[in-house]
Amino acid sequence: MTLVVIGPVTKDLIVIGGEESQRIGGPTYYQSFVFEEFHKDYRAIVNCSDIELANSFPSKDKVKVILKEDTHYFINKYPFEDNLDIREQSTNFARIPILKQDLEDALPLEIDAFVLNPLNRYDFPIETIEYIKSFNVPVFISVQGFLRVPSDEVNGNYTIKLENFDKLSDVLEGVTSIFLDEDEASIIGMVFDVDEMVITNGSRGSRIVSDDEIIIDAVECEDVVDTTGCGDTYMAAYIAQKLLLKPREIAGSFASQIASRKIEKSGPYNSN
Repeated sequence: MTLVVIGPVTKDLIVIGGEESQRIGGPTYYQSFVFEEFHKDYRAIVNCSDIELANSFPSKDKVKVILKEDTHYFINKYPFEDNLDIREQSTNFARIPILKQDLEDALPLEIDAFVLNPLNRYDFPIETIEYIKSFNVPVFISVQGFLRVPSDEVNGNYTIKLENFDKLSDVLEGVTSIFLDEDEASIIGMVFDVDEMVITNGSRGSRIVSDDEIIIDAVECEDVVDTTGCGDTYMAAYIAQKLLLKPREIAGSFASQIASRKIEKSGPYNSN
């Protein structure tokens, strides 16, 4: 079952306390490490200006780069080392849309499901979303990027604020699962034509809303080292289980466990 995972790869600056580190990032990047372990039949498609970023993925043969004129850049600041749920984030808000014609040249011949990971509302124009839906396969979408708008500007980067998107109903209509956190859920509400909403809440766990609501407890970490990419890791682990036709409660518990393991080490999920 070929899974196509699409979204930007990023250049990130991570600041925990006063300690800085430069990294590769983006949901598609973090998720590829999970799929490499639990769903090997995947392909990653990323948009950026630096083809060399593909070398950081766990399997370079599974990555296709759509070259653009810019790359998403993020600064993630965690001011309190003892509470990594609190993050201050800024970005360059790169405008590098993934177009229908980009995908026509990049998609594999067989596609059984899509995962879409926008980092801002420019990444996936409506025409691209409609093209992806036309394949009539399951579509899993991270909502966060569609809600992000620039706020204060400092040295070419912008702090992020969240606002509802007037075209969000069109974007989400008919998709299989949407993924978001509690803050985002409070902005967009709960009424959409989707099979389920998977809502995360950091160390407080998550919930899965469909015809009913399932509460998933967080798995306690022995040592919280790095929470960047935790939500992306949860999303990929959940999807991997759903593609195996596991029930929501099992998929959510598995995702919580994998996200917890990721948090205990720096960088993306590593089974070792």
